[in-house]
Amino acid sequence: MVSLDMKTMLAALVAGSLAMTAGGTAFARPDGAGMDPARFQQHLEKRVGKALDGTTATADQKKKVTEILQAAFGDLKGLRAQRTEVRKALQEAMSAPTIDPAKIEAIRAEQVKMMDDSSKRFTKALIDAGNVLNAEQRQAFFKVWNERGPGRGHGPHKG
Repeated sequence: MVSLDMKTMLAALVAGSLAMTAGGTAFARPDGAGMDPARFQQHLEKRVGKALDGTTATADQKKKVTEILQAAFGDLKGLRAQRTEVRKALQEAMSAPTIDPAKIEAIRAEQVKMMDDSSKRFTKALIDAGNVLNAEQRQAFFKVWNERGPGRGHGPHKG
């Protein structure tokens, strides 16, 4: 197993949060339909390729990282319906004639559990992907992966 220093772990956690957002928006469109899986696969391959360009990463490493991330995004997509149901339950509970604090707390706890499950799943994917790469490759990958740019919701904040 690869030992990760604090800077690399911080980069991994930041990348994970950005990647989860990227995965969520890639699969979720405003009309409620999901992105075509083949198109998402191409998008992910392109992102991984770009993030590892200029490194010593082999085609096999790029393929393995892509497969790991694709599996994680697929698992996270499966949680989307559950998150929607929990939001509906919260809306119904808050719209009821009488507010039931215990019911609302149970819904909140379920939301936290789902967020934790999502975080655990993606963190596992990051560790698995990180173990495919050497330290230099990992650092280059996370640096480029995090460079989303303006207009993508993750660029530098101004003001």
